[in-house]
Amino acid sequence: MKIPFDNTYSQLPEQFYQRQDPVPVENPELIRVNRSLAEELGIDADWLESSEGLAVLAGNAVAEGSEPLAQAYAGHQFGHFVPQLGDGRAILLGEVVSRSGRRFDLQLKGSGRTAFSRAGDGRSALGPVIREYIVSEAMAALGVPTTRALAAVATGERVFRQEGDVAGGVFTRVASSHVRVGTFQYFQARGEVESIRRLADYVIERHYPEALQAKERYLALLKGAFGRQADLVTHWMSLGFIHGVMNTDNMAVSGETIDFGPCAFMEAFHPECVFSSIDRNARYAWGNQGNIALWNLSRLAEALLPLIADEPAEAGEKAEAALAEFPDLFRGHYLRRLRAKLGLVGDVSDDMIQQTLQLLAAQEVDFTLFFRRLTQVAKGGDRDPLASLFSDAAAFEDWFAKWSAVERSESELVAMQSANPVLIPRNHRVEQAIQAAYAGDYSVFERLLAAYAQPYAEVAAYADLETLPKPEEVVHQTFCGT
Repeated sequence: MKIPFDNTYSQLPEQFYQRQDPVPVENPELIRVNRSLAEELGIDADWLESSEGLAVLAGNAVAEGSEPLAQAYAGHQFGHFVPQLGDGRAILLGEVVSRSGRRFDLQLKGSGRTAFSRAGDGRSALGPVIREYIVSEAMAALGVPTTRALAAVATGERVFRQEGDVAGGVFTRVASSHVRVGTFQYFQARGEVESIRRLADYVIERHYPEALQAKERYLALLKGAFGRQADLVTHWMSLGFIHGVMNTDNMAVSGETIDFGPCAFMEAFHPECVFSSIDRNARYAWGNQGNIALWNLSRLAEALLPLIADEPAEAGEKAEAALAEFPDLFRGHYLRRLRAKLGLVGDVSDDMIQQTLQLLAAQEVDFTLFFRRLTQVAKGGDRDPLASLFSDAAAFEDWFAKWSAVERSESELVAMQSANPVLIPRNHRVEQAIQAAYAGDYSVFERLLAAYAQPYAEVAAYADLETLPKPEEVVHQTFCGT
């Protein structure tokens, strides 16, 4: 087999999915194969780039060993529960075990209508394919747990979206799995306790095998999910990343970032910053992401209650006790990451974290550039580029005197460099790659991928990618691809 499938999700009962082949496209064109990821997964990259491989990546053929299916799930979307969502424009081709022994899903996005498409066309515009490829690979290079990009294909077809009649695309996503909080909610809404148990056992075996040794395995599963989400969301926030659509159907229980639709990296800092065009009430603003993570995990806890204890009252008490631990867990990860960004150690630095964020918000300072230049100053560089970011010089000088008074060891300097990237996928750069791709030019896309593969390195050839957008280049909103 050119793709060494080893499928397990397809062995679950039929209510977990609908078997569905991808819907072929008219005239597919291969844009890119992630050769290094293919090698890691044990897949022949040369074959993926062949006409046979292109047919599979476009959805025009089913590879040997593949068992295509659309997964069933529900979810709270902006706080409103929808009992049936599911893969409306995605097909899980199957699973592979990587050279390191880890299991991964291979999924096509934009592969046509399924039983869960509702009123959608099941397709993707090319723009979201380009966005997800760039941002997911950048996130991986930044060290954030994330789904990955294996391939991008142009379909040769047109789709109709908010921006009009645009070119279509298919994206091949790699994930540790596609099980979501909403997958558990799907069976909870139907009162299918045994399906919840079957799903929980599957998730434990695949993602949380340590829970098998616990006295209360389902409570251990819940606490394991708490830990991964606390680490993940604080990692996002430390990079100025705003997911944009933290619905329960977009929270993977594996602890990976999933769904790069209306996401963005914040530039001028503000805790209430929002980019998603559909987040009209700032539910998923930068500063709300921790609260939303807890809210989503509370929905997971509700679904697991019948497994945690036979008596509802006892199950509720245990779940509530576990949930009560999350704020301190989250705060611990948050402080650890922000201390590293500022080159600080110990609890004495917590006030300075708050003072720093207040200063950045008041003066609308670019989040990434601030920490990038602060790191340069900590290494003995010129402070003028840092000071130039602030319109109120007196406020900056007052803050800077306090920050400079803190002694830093070599280890703190190393931690600063590791926490503060030189490059992030700035919104206007991603938009430039998207617009060029719509015009048939993928050179901008390729250049960004090369640059973002080494986000902590100072590379003179990519220095222009650090710069802020011109007024006419500023991206104020991002859009979902459906």
